[in-house]
Amino acid sequence: MITILGTGLLGAGFARALRKQGAAVHVWNRSPEKARALAAIGATPFASPADAVRGAERTHVVVSDDAAVDAVLDAASPGLAPGALVIDHSTTSTAGARERTARWRARRVVYQHAPVFMGPQNAAESTGVMLISGEREIVARVSPLLAPLTGKLVDLGPRVDAAAAHKLLGNLFLMALTAGFTDVLALAKAMGVSNADVATLFDHFNPGAAVPARFKRILDADFAHPSWELAMARKDARLMQAEADAAHVALSLLPAFVTRMERALADGHAHSDWTVVAREFVGGER
Repeated sequence: MITILGTGLLGAGFARALRKQGAAVHVWNRSPEKARALAAIGATPFASPADAVRGAERTHVVVSDDAAVDAVLDAASPGLAPGALVIDHSTTSTAGARERTARWRARRVVYQHAPVFMGPQNAAESTGVMLISGEREIVARVSPLLAPLTGKLVDLGPRVDAAAAHKLLGNLFLMALTAGFTDVLALAKAMGVSNADVATLFDHFNPGAAVPARFKRILDADFAHPSWELAMARKDARLMQAEADAAHVALSLLPAFVTRMERALADGHAHSDWTVVAREFVGGER
């Protein structure tokens, strides 16, 4: 029997996947109706976390943040037997992942953080990406249990909080991407370009394909061989801002990025590759 604590969109997806695999599933959720709804697929809802985890082979936690994880596990603790296995898929801080791993080990409970890049459909269909890191013996024990729940299980090594860190890094990139789309739509509005026409741009221009190579250039600090000089990039940013200002449309991402561009220009990098704006984080320039 497997327990899921937290049956929002992702937790409910995991419950469906486990039921498809033939597992007996106990579920609990802070909003009881969400757990009760899963009775329709054969899961057993419980009124308390402690009752839900009693006798479980393992417990999966899928809640919102550090505080929620701590509150749920504290409530579940009366039902957790010595040696119990708890796998936490919540997005949390690195400090939280470290502290919980140590605290629950002291209480003879195995806590393993395994955050995911998944939507509800991924969870239900056992696709998407799941991250794991930490003590090698525990990762080796847990990995075969997690592999059937994901399309790809990524082991990030022995650092206990590596999975938490990489989850935050990935989510930051997604936020930056959405911020970029937001500014693209804002600038399109300023210039009288319809959203439908903007969408056709990506039929012909796929910047995503260049992401690994562009990131490698930054990591290599290869700024002295420009593909796009910073001064020219700054000129284009000036044109974009002028279009937006003329139409009284606010941009959010571009002004912050321009601040970094101006700083690099002031330091004499006008003819460096425009990615030189990241130089302070990669240790110099070649």
